[in-house]
Amino acid sequence: MSAEIKDFILASGSKQRLALLAQIGLIPGSVQPADIDESEKKGEKASAYVKRMACEKAMKIAGENPGKVVLGSDTVVVVGAKILHKCKTDEEQAAVMKMLSGKAHRVLSAVCVIDKEGKKSVRLNTTRILMKKLSEEEIRNYVAGHEWVGCCGYKIEGALAAFVTKIIGSYSGVVGLPLYETRNLLLGAGIK
Repeated sequence: MSAEIKDFILASGSKQRLALLAQIGLIPGSVQPADIDESEKKGEKASAYVKRMACEKAMKIAGENPGKVVLGSDTVVVVGAKILHKCKTDEEQAAVMKMLSGKAHRVLSAVCVIDKEGKKSVRLNTTRILMKKLSEEEIRNYVAGHEWVGCCGYKIEGALAAFVTKIIGSYSGVVGLPLYETRNLLLGAGIK
């Protein structure tokens, strides 16, 4: 599939999202990361949170660029009802890896597209991940590699892939942008 620049704005600075869009031939004409407050609301469910984040990012950039199609997205790792946020230290990340070790968890990825008229469309993708039981050494080595920096939980496209026993759902959604939902929303907004 040949990639060409399309008339929409990506409201994210994620290199992974940009690469995924290029993979399906949809390169945004502009990339404008949305700097928003990403705090959870009290009692907010993970699915509501991730959809709200995707929409708030898209709406902020759409407000700055009226008449433009804007794509916003957000992805979180969820264990039980707990949303994992970006770790700041090796110790925090080691605790996350211990929490994920030998268990199933979910990755929720929401996509929001604001069309030229300002109409909002949002989709949620949920993927279930099963991870092997990790040894202390595997956790130590993964944390020391620092590829988790800047993401919530881990990067599936990195060394952690060797620990994943099963993915039930969208691989691209786990990377950060579910391509099936994204393409359909952009098509619906007139981006072909």
